[in-house]
Amino acid sequence: MMRTSTHIRHGGVGLGSLALLTCVASPVAGQSADGEVTFTRDVAPILQRSCQGCHRPDSVAPMSLLSYEDARPWARSIKQRTGLRNRMGVMPPWFIEKGVGIQDYKDDISLSEAEIATLATWADAGAPRGNPTDLPTPLVFAAADEWEIGEPDLIVDTPSITLAGDAPDWWGTLAPVSAGATTDRYVQSLQIKEVSDVEGGTGGRFIFHHAIWTTLDATGNPSRFGGWPVHEVGRNADHFDPQAGRLLKAGDQVFFNSVHMHANGEDTTAHLRVGFKFHPEGYEPQREIGTLTFGSGEIDLRAMEAGQEVDFYTTLTSHTKIATFEPHMHAAGVRMCLESVWGGRTETLSCAGYDHNWVKVYKYGEDAAPLLPQGTLLHVTATFDNTPTNRNVVDPRNWSGLGHRSIDNMAILIAPALRLTDEQFQEEMATRRQRLGLASGDAVLGCPLCGFDVLPEGSPVASGGQQ
Repeated sequence: MMRTSTHIRHGGVGLGSLALLTCVASPVAGQSADGEVTFTRDVAPILQRSCQGCHRPDSVAPMSLLSYEDARPWARSIKQRTGLRNRMGVMPPWFIEKGVGIQDYKDDISLSEAEIATLATWADAGAPRGNPTDLPTPLVFAAADEWEIGEPDLIVDTPSITLAGDAPDWWGTLAPVSAGATTDRYVQSLQIKEVSDVEGGTGGRFIFHHAIWTTLDATGNPSRFGGWPVHEVGRNADHFDPQAGRLLKAGDQVFFNSVHMHANGEDTTAHLRVGFKFHPEGYEPQREIGTLTFGSGEIDLRAMEAGQEVDFYTTLTSHTKIATFEPHMHAAGVRMCLESVWGGRTETLSCAGYDHNWVKVYKYGEDAAPLLPQGTLLHVTATFDNTPTNRNVVDPRNWSGLGHRSIDNMAILIAPALRLTDEQFQEEMATRRQRLGLASGDAVLGCPLCGFDVLPEGSPVASGGQQ
């Protein structure tokens, strides 16, 4: 698979050719003149950036990493888990492969090679504390009842579920509930919280592993505008493109149609709380938002075999700006790659490892989001490991095919995207050319036509655009 640099100059375009340790850069990173790496100066800043969002009291992780006393007993585990890089089990749970495809993502919690080396050096040296005056100012975290999006304009609570502390994983649906919207409104941002009867402590508070949801109209039929971001443990709030608010219609119902529950060791009753923040009344979107969701049902995984690949494709029927890369597989899944093919040019856009314990969503940076012309072929390769090496597989002696259970398998790409008219496509490319300072003939990964003020003959826009 071809690897492409993020900034390429060429003369033209050829049209024919679960113990959790969730932990971002510093030589080994902030190493002192005498070579000693210490917690206070070198390690604490890394933990603040990439770990403490989860590793703190009243959060998802099973141990706190706020202080030296918290982190010291876990030094060897920190070294081991961060050293996995993009492979299954890595901490922090971020699986995008370095040096392959687009590297600019929002909310990137991954560690640099220097940071990984810093943590390893610290652990190998016996995890020294260092000078207390070197400690960075402690982070201040929002209280559990505060919202990242500000006070929501509308709050919807789902039905509650009670899960025993030793219960097996559960998959199912939650009964639809009215959203309570009395007029059609465009959503600017949203946030989902889990509300449970578990109090205090570190870790073990949550039982919703992830949840897929949609909206139904007043009669119970799927809303045309019903696709919404997946909820997962530790997910930040979602802020939609300012030009493409998501429509919540009057009378809509919120329906969680695929929920995965995971016991936390304590009998727990919990529900999800959805907060919607609206655009001002009178707002009208300038872009049409949709979701590219495609995959393959032809999954035929042989027993005791690694490196099994499933390929699937789709062709873009409109100019498209892809906002998010979200691989979805099941227990045997270990990797997914997305590439684009247009005008004889093949580019790897994104590659990520996969660990079914974490349903990760990767949001492209604004000037890195693939901006692809109509007719582009998207090719996805999903890789599976059905061997004892893959700890997520219950019994690799079994054949595995398509199914909804985690012991079955799936191969799906979910990619929220903007569908663009010819004029909008030209505007998006012009904006990117200006912001990136592109010269004629330049291109950036994921935008094969960005370097052209006058588009090459034969390109879809130059040829008359969309059908």
